[in-house]
Amino acid sequence: MATLSPLLKQATPVLAARGEGVYLYDTAGRRHLDFTAGIGVTGTGHCHPRVVEAAQKQVATLIHGQYTTVMHEPLLRLTEALGDVLPAPLDSLFFLNSGSEAVEASIRLARHATGRQNIVVFQGSFHGRTMGAAALTTAGTKFRAGIGPLMPGVAVAPFPQSYRYGWDEDEATRFALRELDYLLATASSPADTAALVVEPVLGEGGYIPAPAAFLEGLRERADRHGALLIVDEVQTGFGRTGRFWGHEHSAARPDILITAKGLASGFPLSAIAAPTALMEKAWPGSQGGTYGGNAVACAAALATLEVIRDEDLVANARRQGARLSDGLRKVAADHPVIGDVRGLGLMQASEFTTPGGEPDAATAQRAHKAAAEHGLLLLTCGPFGNVVRMIPPLIVDDAQMDDALSRWSAAVADAVG
Repeated sequence: MATLSPLLKQATPVLAARGEGVYLYDTAGRRHLDFTAGIGVTGTGHCHPRVVEAAQKQVATLIHGQYTTVMHEPLLRLTEALGDVLPAPLDSLFFLNSGSEAVEASIRLARHATGRQNIVVFQGSFHGRTMGAAALTTAGTKFRAGIGPLMPGVAVAPFPQSYRYGWDEDEATRFALRELDYLLATASSPADTAALVVEPVLGEGGYIPAPAAFLEGLRERADRHGALLIVDEVQTGFGRTGRFWGHEHSAARPDILITAKGLASGFPLSAIAAPTALMEKAWPGSQGGTYGGNAVACAAALATLEVIRDEDLVANARRQGARLSDGLRKVAADHPVIGDVRGLGLMQASEFTTPGGEPDAATAQRAHKAAAEHGLLLLTCGPFGNVVRMIPPLIVDDAQMDDALSRWSAAVADAVG
């Protein structure tokens, strides 16, 4: 008898039978508020009727039209539709299956386009678990330990983590940009630096938003040194932060954008976007894949875009994100063990710390477990596991948000005794 790998540990005890909107139902029929959204994937909620209809229709028409062998309409229509939401001048797309694949494709493109080898990433980043992506990931040693040597040519600069440093946002930003300049003077020559890769909000690293001035500083340095700015929007894209793209909270615009997770409401699909003139610099044969741009996933992604537009979900994420942030801060005010509340839109987190300011993973884990017992499904993150994150579907309404906050308040009270 075969079993799943023993390393696949579930964050909650739920054996899901079905999903509907913001809820998951287990095999016993109990309803759970899902504020994980499949790690930010089901932005339109579980089994949105329009996504289901589009996928069902496509399954009965064409499941697999391998896109370097034949072309299919869902892929062409999705490419055109994404052109309406991508920032200018990103007008060329390459589709893959996962975020890690898209990250690696972006690095390959950057190295081909610039003729340079080095990649600068930022402390606390998560870009994936495949070998190249893991080399870019510093959200925790568990993602990269024991598999070295990793891909060379990666340099790590500080991210402006103001709470961790004990500084305000401006001071943390000045420090991070100053240290990036130092890194470019000491470890990765600008002449060897192909790209800077950044998340608009650190994901696994603790849900820490990048200040606008930091992203704008990266843009200026990329321009000054002839490097590319790659923005990893795997988790922040498709309305999650209250803007369609997370980087849109700043004036900085990427040379290459990476998207996945919320792109297809649960179907495996990812992409990189770049200006055509840049994409053309990829070497022949460097882009392809058996399953990338799957017809069913593309049909689901088209429906996802339509739902986000027609139901005004980006604006809802902004409104509900403010409601969530306010509610989390009220809970934190009653429980000093929560040292910080932060996030953008429907990407919010509570960081648990000791009275001395040290990470308190034990209490965070108790609160996370207690929330599940109260019917609220959450995830943890951060290198020390002391951050509890909330990423509800973008369709969440006032009543559901208030219900979740009530359950969270009860869970924290249970955790601290």
